Amino acid sequence: MRVHYDNQADAIYIKLGNQKPDGVVEISDGVNLDTTAENKIVGIEILDASKRLNIKTILSYELALDDKLTRKTA
Repeated sequence: MRVHYDNQADAIYIKLGNQKPDGVVEISDGVNLDTTAENKIVGIEILDASKRLNIKTILSYELALDDKLTRKTA
C-alpha cells in the first residue's frame, strides 16, 4: 500500500496493489475507487483531502502486510 498526497491538487491517492485499474466508481462526491474488470479495488482517490482528513496523520502511518495475506492461493 502506498499513499501519495498531491499538494497542488489537494488530493490523496491510496494505491492498494500493482494492478492497473480498468474503471472508476465514484462512491461519494470527491471519493473515487479505481477498480479492475473483476471489480477488485486497486486504488482510492480523495479530492479536497485537507478538508476531509488530517493530512499529517494519514501520511505518517506505515503498514506492513504479511506475505501470506497478499499471495494468491489455489
